[in-house]
Amino acid sequence: MLFNELGLSEPILKAVTEAGYEKPTPIQAQAIPIVLEGRDLVGASQTGTGKTAAFALPSLSRITKMGKPQILVLEPTRELAHQVAEQFEAYGKHTGCKVALLYGGVGYGAQNDQLKDADIVVATPGRLVDHFYRGTMTFFNIKILILDEVDRMLDMGFLPIVRKLVNLCPWNMEAEEEVKENGEVRRYHKGSKRQTLFFSATMPPAIQGFAQFCLTDPASIEIARREVASTISHAFYPVSMDQRDDLLLALIKQTDHESVMIFTRTRKEADTVCTMLNAKSDARVTAMHSDIGQKDRMAALAGFKDNTFNILVATDVAARGIDISTVSHVINYRVPENAEDYVHRIGRTGRAETEGDAFTILTADELDYALSVEVFVNQKIKRKKLDGFDYKYTAILDETPIKSVVRKRRPAPKRRRR
Repeated sequence: MLFNELGLSEPILKAVTEAGYEKPTPIQAQAIPIVLEGRDLVGASQTGTGKTAAFALPSLSRITKMGKPQILVLEPTRELAHQVAEQFEAYGKHTGCKVALLYGGVGYGAQNDQLKDADIVVATPGRLVDHFYRGTMTFFNIKILILDEVDRMLDMGFLPIVRKLVNLCPWNMEAEEEVKENGEVRRYHKGSKRQTLFFSATMPPAIQGFAQFCLTDPASIEIARREVASTISHAFYPVSMDQRDDLLLALIKQTDHESVMIFTRTRKEADTVCTMLNAKSDARVTAMHSDIGQKDRMAALAGFKDNTFNILVATDVAARGIDISTVSHVINYRVPENAEDYVHRIGRTGRAETEGDAFTILTADELDYALSVEVFVNQKIKRKKLDGFDYKYTAILDETPIKSVVRKRRPAPKRRRR
């Protein structure tokens, strides 16, 4: 199937053609016709599946220039909001529709100006609430509500705010009431229909309940990528705990890399690794995490994209949805605690049918996490040693399968009767 067979409007097809896209991804091929029909949709879809275009292209095809918000997209982070807004602008460049981007950490002036003529609003929940109370954001004309990365919103504690925002939008069904007039029964619409599109990488019970609150008779699509893309070569690199930094430096020095993303668990760890690499390697390194100001975060991301920096050290705030197609290598400084994050992180490389490499440094205290990753992706992940590296002996260097280090408790001995 090709994009021109999906029923998209001519201005949107023109933008898609100019972007060089011909064949939709699986989620795009399934979602676009459903959205064009006006149905609510719940999609279980992880990063790298092309879901932004899956909701942006058909949504833009369903509106015309009005100068008032008709499409509202909620994103959990500033970086995701910025990226999605850029894609809406690119796909809608021939429609005349304008995009307003709303997130915290910056002033209100430019955002107020954008809202005066915006047809699409892409926002983080907190800043959107601020604009509502200031009277600069209205919800009366919202036709399509898009909730993206809902599981991440749950993790960040946003669901109560998002629930309030959903209630501010028009009705999610064509509710009617009967009124008797002059002996005749007449039906009146109490509210206009709102289409809701709901995307989440995972669907725990809390998310399922929230989806029932937001959606009316939704279609369902599942493109949940538990497997690692075939374009990615990935492996565990066992090492003793006190050689983690040395192995990281050796991996970078011995790898013919163009752009590398290094993932850490904490913000402090990201800063420490960034400082170490700047001091002990000739790489151009920058860091990106939530303790860094928004302006500096955007500068770091832009600098990584244009090769001002060739290494970006980041926490998982950058793992979800950030689309940087030129990443040649991903390095996990530690095995991620959540197995799903392994797929999200290494999915930053090997994109757009290009090949990529992912290295995960593994120490003895992380064997349980490594086992969880293998169970999640349903495959045994290779262990590799770096040629020429002076390893200190550790038991995990032995060629044995990964086993849990959690010991089972022995049953208590039976008491003898006296």
